[in-house]
Amino acid sequence: MPYPMISDGGGRIGTVYGVYDEAAGVDIRGRFIIDPDFVIRAMEVLTPEVGRNVSELLRQLKAFQHVAATGEVTPSGWQPGRSTLTPGPALAGKVWKEWKTDEAF
Repeated sequence: MPYPMISDGGGRIGTVYGVYDEAAGVDIRGRFIIDPDFVIRAMEVLTPEVGRNVSELLRQLKAFQHVAATGEVTPSGWQPGRSTLTPGPALAGKVWKEWKTDEAF
């Protein structure tokens, strides 16, 4: 996946995204999924002593791509090939009935 690598020595970018620690003079760990329309779809901010989960990042990227391509929605923990949900008023408050929790993980 091609993406730019940049430096944020002055903290200008980190300040915009709320991850710049002014006292330490560094950005803390932040991960942002930004769609092609430049809308932030997901974000995660962790303090330095806890690492991020790359597998979860990849799962979320696949889920956002699936949603964009199909209009369906993905339940918690969704993986490619598993059931999705069709959004709408009829689904409100009934996700637990529709989501097949007996699917293998």
